Amino acid sequence: MGLLDGKHILVTGVLTDASLAFAVARRAQQEGAEVALSGAGRGLSLTRRTARRLPAEADVLEIDVTEPDQLARAAAALGEKWERLDGMIHAIGYAPPECLGGDMFQADWEQVQVALHVSTYSLKALVQAFRPLLASAGVGGGTGASVVGLDFDASVAWPAYDWMGVSKAALESLSRYLARDLGHERIRVNLVAAGPVKTMAAKSIPGFHTFEDTWSDRAPLGWDVLDTDVVARACVALLSDLLPMTTGEILHVDGGVHAVGA
Repeated sequence: MGLLDGKHILVTGVLTDASLAFAVARRAQQEGAEVALSGAGRGLSLTRRTARRLPAEADVLEIDVTEPDQLARAAAALGEKWERLDGMIHAIGYAPPECLGGDMFQADWEQVQVALHVSTYSLKALVQAFRPLLASAGVGGGTGASVVGLDFDASVAWPAYDWMGVSKAALESLSRYLARDLGHERIRVNLVAAGPVKTMAAKSIPGFHTFEDTWSDRAPLGWDVLDTDVVARACVALLSDLLPMTTGEILHVDGGVHAVGA
């Protein structure tokens, strides 16, 4: 038996098969879950192509997290397919170029609000849209639903990460408040703070290669920037029934870097 046998999981943020979200979707299927993906805008066709590379091709929903109507339509469409949603992966983040690169004063509010909307508020927007389906997973004595967001440790200021770092700090805080508000519906909300991985998202951050080049040396367990499966395994554990009383938590999967000094 797989850890996710019979579960229905929505994975957002899949673009290419190098993405962390793809690794989670693949591992979830290998553990017995039925998976749906989401994509948006110009990336939607890429998500659909990538969906065919999974062990079992997954349905793809169109979800622009800044468009409430799209969220509502996607929730309605998924509700016609599944009677409940056992888990959701939030792997969505974006910041305009002005928000990255090593100078907090480059960006004005117009750019910063985009970063916060897409990278932080989108978690609340997704959960709100799919809340009835998520709540259904806890009806009748079930262990409930699990929402897992992908994070990059926001307890310190990183080189070049700038307003995306602020957005991740806000995401960490938001996840705790959502955990508080959704616990009575048996909906858990946790984050996985991953070390740097060579993904399309990482390539868009100026200077991100400095993390990749030094992380393995700093990590007590070492670190492979090409290994997405270690992050996927942690997400699957949180999606499963193994941790039914864990919510509002940040699980670090970074080789131990968060625990040591420079």
